[in-house]
Amino acid sequence: MKKIFVVSFISVGYFLNAQSLSNSPYAKYGIGDVKYDNTIEIASMGGISTAFISDFTSNFNFANPANNANFELTSIKLEATNENNYFKSNFNDMKSTKHSTYLSNISLAFPISSKVKMGITYQPYSSKSYDILNRTKSESGDVDYVNQFKGSGTLNTAAVALSYKINQEFSVGARANLYFGDLSDLTEFTASNSEYIAGYETKNRIRNFNFTLGTSYQKLDPRTDKKLTIGATATFGNTSNMTTEYTSSTYRYADAAGTKTDITQIDYKETKSKNLLPLQASVGVGYGSENHWFLSGQIDYKKGEDISYFGQSFNLQDSYRISAGGWYLPNYNNFRSYFSRVIYRYGAFYERGNLKLEGNSINKFGISAGVMLPFKNSSITRMSGLEIGVELGKRGTLQNNLINQNFINLKVGFNFADKWFRKSLYN
Repeated sequence: MKKIFVVSFISVGYFLNAQSLSNSPYAKYGIGDVKYDNTIEIASMGGISTAFISDFTSNFNFANPANNANFELTSIKLEATNENNYFKSNFNDMKSTKHSTYLSNISLAFPISSKVKMGITYQPYSSKSYDILNRTKSESGDVDYVNQFKGSGTLNTAAVALSYKINQEFSVGARANLYFGDLSDLTEFTASNSEYIAGYETKNRIRNFNFTLGTSYQKLDPRTDKKLTIGATATFGNTSNMTTEYTSSTYRYADAAGTKTDITQIDYKETKSKNLLPLQASVGVGYGSENHWFLSGQIDYKKGEDISYFGQSFNLQDSYRISAGGWYLPNYNNFRSYFSRVIYRYGAFYERGNLKLEGNSINKFGISAGVMLPFKNSSITRMSGLEIGVELGKRGTLQNNLINQNFINLKVGFNFADKWFRKSLYN
């Protein structure tokens, strides 16, 4: 059984790199539609993670690697997300829907000692997957114009995290992040009185590396079992190797498969960027009762950056996100009622986006909920089970003919936790 889990963990990574993710037309700007955090546990609580130390021994926190003082078991997580996006715009009364299902997280975590814990995770970080067609007519009405916008590619992240427990109250942690993938954007313009297509394409080949440092403080009152948690993280130290190629050309399609012919290159540019993922920081505070309930608030900040887009520089503004959420466990010792041993999660968030179009910030807000359904033989010290989460929210605006996006994201996964891969002390 142990070997099966390890082989599955490795092989699943191949498919994660090859999958196609659904997202918004706003993904055409920058590195695409960034997935905030694909773990069900964090997403179900509105995204709170910086001051979240799990009360249980089976959950590893990658977002703040310092928050793993209670982690004691080997944990394997496999999680998938189903995205359902509904778009609307006042421009030509456009309405559209898009759905996709993809593997959103695989992770392996284990304790090295009572003070040192380690985790490895692999997730899609951002993606481009859009195809927009716009048809118009000339003033005389005898010529049809077609603009088509296409985007494709996924930026993945692989991370290794280490946690160190200094004492009963303080912990620190570090995570090394590798981002890799290829993203492309294509705009094509055609007219019915011409057989040639004008194409403008941007290709990004990304290999980026940075670090996340975290720290946490938790004070438990043994008389009341109440505890206060404070946490902070910072992501910095970019070592980026992003190559951007911009090509402007005219051509024809020779067949339905999209083979280009009679290509005439008009312009070509190549740039290299070293500031793909700039400074990010987070602070959070939480309060709760041991093994019963927890509530936390969090603020995340991300510095804006300049990117190359269709041969020109495009500015992304500073962004921030405010999250609140927590969990509730009725009574894990009540074995007569299964649902008393279920963990219920809840949360909400507001995000000021880094995009600003036509004078409007493309903001996002939503609510979330989820449950952790323990396996029948699962105990509070070996919490394994089925994770289910849902996010509902809105992004964008109808002002200035922009696009309003409503979304419903469903998440399902498994957490297999036990004392695996350890040598027995006695025969």
